[in-house]
Amino acid sequence: MSYPEGMNPLKIIMLSVFLCGTGCTSKPETVSLFDGSTLDGWRAVYADGSTDIDAAWSVEGGVLVCQGRPIGYIQTETNYESYKLIIEWRFNPDKGAGNSGVLMRITGPDHVWPRSIEAQLHSGNAGDIWNIGNFPMQVADERTHGRRTVKAHDSNEKPLGEWNRYEIMLDGGDLSMVVNGIEQNAATGCEVIPGGIGLQSEGAWIEFRRVELTELR
Repeated sequence: MSYPEGMNPLKIIMLSVFLCGTGCTSKPETVSLFDGSTLDGWRAVYADGSTDIDAAWSVEGGVLVCQGRPIGYIQTETNYESYKLIIEWRFNPDKGAGNSGVLMRITGPDHVWPRSIEAQLHSGNAGDIWNIGNFPMQVADERTHGRRTVKAHDSNEKPLGEWNRYEIMLDGGDLSMVVNGIEQNAATGCEVIPGGIGLQSEGAWIEFRRVELTELR
């Protein structure tokens, strides 16, 4: 390669690296935690001490299905700290209203329920925050009763049988929870620590078709 007269080749290389470093930022990678056909990447923890993931969870027609029992949860085998998480879920109208939750930054020993932040999925209460194991965080005092911080607005969930969408942003100490396009809750000062992401088996039938994560840091 030839260079302009008087130009130091090393300076050209360094300039190219600088320009790429300031203007060639790569888009964060989005990964599907549920691959649509298997339970790979998850492990089960149940209240009765069993760990057979197939006891409560299965994949049917590209949908992740939880029959609700045994009581417990599945947890990602990989830990995550800061991310955008998209969850799409629905309840079967033939089986009635349901219950579950999304657990974030799971730490500590395996048991029901683990230290974590829960984004509630109980019918009519999606958008509530539950604090499990005294997880450090600041929430709206006026909407907090014990471990529960009630959502900011009336329920905007779809009728049973229709798909709902959670968009959860957990970025450092800041948490935002959007249900079907409306921010229902937020928190600050959340302990910044890597942990598992969990889905609860909590006595009711629930289905998931999308569990998608984009790491932020």
